[in-house]
Amino acid sequence: MEGTKPVNKKLAAALSGGAVLVLALSGCGGDDGNDKLDAWAKQVCDGVKPQARKIEAANAAIQKQTSDNSAPEAVQKTDAQAFQDMSDAYKAIGTAVDNAGAPDVEDGKTKQTNAVKELNGISASYADLKKQVDKLNTKDQAKFADGLKDVATQLEKLSRSGNDALKKLEEGDVGKAMAQQESCKSASGSPAVTKG
Repeated sequence: MEGTKPVNKKLAAALSGGAVLVLALSGCGGDDGNDKLDAWAKQVCDGVKPQARKIEAANAAIQKQTSDNSAPEAVQKTDAQAFQDMSDAYKAIGTAVDNAGAPDVEDGKTKQTNAVKELNGISASYADLKKQVDKLNTKDQAKFADGLKDVATQLEKLSRSGNDALKKLEEGDVGKAMAQQESCKSASGSPAVTKG
């Protein structure tokens, strides 16, 4: 099964870059004492935390499959499930940000709307990757390795594509308020990113 192993490693490396996206949803800094903003941050962070765990678990599953010398069928099944989980998780984070309403800061509504759009876009990208993995030819080792290579390339693009709207949402006071939330602290304190 050596044929898929280097490709699978590439997939895992690309994926670990993507894990950073969700962890961008937890800033750091002091508190400005804005109760409205704190309440907003708590709602978002509480929504993000279980999804961040889900994304890490999906990441870990692909990493594990990479270190094992797995058959194409097993790789396909694990990767497809992981991408589905990630798609669901980003969608749920988008919903959490949407449901929280606009943060009590300047241009809060615009920042919120853009972040939700971005999260839904990331969710759709992972759903597309899942479809791509589902269609891979597991009977032909060479074709499977080529197919995985394409997936890894797209994954790299996805992990590099900016999460600018999320960063904008978290600028200034919003980031400070989020940093105070236990659920955001624990979401960002996890060892999700391992370059391999």
